[in-house]
Amino acid sequence: MSDFVAGLPMYDWSEMRSEVDAQWARLRDAFRQKGIDAPQTIARANADLRPVEGGIRDAAGKVMAPDPATLPPDELDFFGLWLHPALLFAQTCWGPMELGLATHVQLVGQPRYDAFEGGQGEFYSSALVMRSGEAPTVGSPSDGSPLIPLDVLRGKHFTFNSLDSMSGIIAPTRDLEALGESLDIFSERSESGGHRASIVAIAEGRADVAAIDCRSWANARRFEPAAEAVTVVGWTTRRKGLPFITARTTPEKIVEALREAVAATA
Repeated sequence: MSDFVAGLPMYDWSEMRSEVDAQWARLRDAFRQKGIDAPQTIARANADLRPVEGGIRDAAGKVMAPDPATLPPDELDFFGLWLHPALLFAQTCWGPMELGLATHVQLVGQPRYDAFEGGQGEFYSSALVMRSGEAPTVGSPSDGSPLIPLDVLRGKHFTFNSLDSMSGIIAPTRDLEALGESLDIFSERSESGGHRASIVAIAEGRADVAAIDCRSWANARRFEPAAEAVTVVGWTTRRKGLPFITARTTPEKIVEALREAVAATA
């Protein structure tokens, strides 16, 4: 049994479990070929994470996250995974990374987004979505530049997945600021708890617009019925996609092997 833990929580929708498991199997086998004792399966709940008595601490001994054993066993605390001292490999978001996570982990690499409209190589953008018929549908700019329809967005109710989300709120905020605007162009803002929940809220009329990263939008078009009532009215600037990380304490030799394996498979 491996001493490490791993997780791929960012696109792990219930309908995609088999695809995410297959992705992990490819990565796991590539890691093992490098001599790394990668775990057989990924963690999907706090119960899958090894206990950390007294909580997860930073290099100075300050508690950063609670002991996973003290949390609801059937839920997954993302920071409990990302900050876990036994973390071999996980995917996170550049929002939390910029807000402090990066100082406690090591960057392994980036996935590719070529398969999704709005993505190119390791870069992705967010689709600005609204209810169908309320504004023209637009495609992603080929050069990755922003397409922000200010007149369409102004006065609308903006919903976002979480305050630390690059795709859901930080990216549109920065694009608006580049245009001399801010989130104040919206009449109201609310936190939905997830990209999928944002799409449902728009379809049901509880919100008007959201920024959904291009892979999550592709997933929604496959699996979320509410997406049929929603369309893309703009795009944010292309930025680096959701990075892969490992623990701050992962030995340098293993980190280099992880990077080589990810570059060859992700």
